[in-house]
Amino acid sequence: MSTSERRGLMIAMIDVEPEWEEEFNRWYDEEHFPDRVNCPGFLNGRRFVAIDGSPKYLAVYELESPEVMQSEAYKKISQQSPWTKRIHEHLTTVKRNVYVEITPDLKAKAKGE
Repeated sequence: MSTSERRGLMIAMIDVEPEWEEEFNRWYDEEHFPDRVNCPGFLNGRRFVAIDGSPKYLAVYELESPEVMQSEAYKKISQQSPWTKRIHEHLTTVKRNVYVEITPDLKAKAKGE
């Protein structure tokens, strides 16, 4: 199975200067997150905050395939708005990874396919 036939996952792990957390969360909830979950090829998204450890914030997005990250729709929303530029100045950790699913199809194996 090619990577374009497998689901993708994008995760973002972020720390922000404490005095900017409120503004960061407002930006993420009102601009950044909606842009992604409404982008063609993004199947869903979820945000988390660490109970312990860091980075403090985690976002997980399920993708139709990893190639979504090279799509014209994604490139369009990746352009930084003035709000995004202002927030990015106050991020202290940004880790973003894109993954391709490698989960074996155990049901097909059980059927002998």
